[in-house]
Amino acid sequence: MTALAAEPMIRWDWIVDHAPEIGSRLLEHVELTVLAVVIGFTISFPLAILAHRRRWTYAPITWVAGVLYTIPSLSLFVILVPITGLSATTVEIGLVSYTLLILIRNMVAGLGSVPADAVDSARGMGFSTRQMLWHVEVPLAMPVMMAGIRIATVSTIGLVTVGSLIGRGGVGQFILEGLRTLFQTEIVLGAVLAAALAFAADGALLVLQRSLTPWANGHGRRGTP
Repeated sequence: MTALAAEPMIRWDWIVDHAPEIGSRLLEHVELTVLAVVIGFTISFPLAILAHRRRWTYAPITWVAGVLYTIPSLSLFVILVPITGLSATTVEIGLVSYTLLILIRNMVAGLGSVPADAVDSARGMGFSTRQMLWHVEVPLAMPVMMAGIRIATVSTIGLVTVGSLIGRGGVGQFILEGLRTLFQTEIVLGAVLAAALAFAADGALLVLQRSLTPWANGHGRRGTP
């Protein structure tokens, strides 16, 4: 512990020397996150539409998603490892399962927030169910849906670090290795990079949300400076 206290908290020379590894683990973290959110969205979207159209299905769908969400990540990895091994697939299954409840709830809430007058007007104009979904309901539900995607993305970035326990944790590997060796630079580096990724992803998605829904914020109103 004396040696640990004597060392500076950040060894910049170590960071420079390990720049390629840092870049590689950052890329792995981003890939794991993006893949999990995309797959989670692909699964959640049709389920949310079903739950919105057939309200009786909402309770069982969210119950299953809720059960998956409440399983501790470590326990889930222990269950999956004998089946899928110490692989990215094991991590992805866990990450995807944790996005479902967040995404489904927000999508259903978004679709449910669409004004009935807008739906009735579209129906009166002869819109089919499919046309009404893509041209009326989804655009008007987009702010709430994007909020769910932002939450799911930030949560996933944090959960990816847990995957370091099976060797697939992106920048979480730095935190784990730093704790094992009591090397503060790695611990701080991993924590800072994970937080930076979360802030960057949330900011990027917020910009995307505003560009997709200009009517939902002041920047899209005429006369707003």
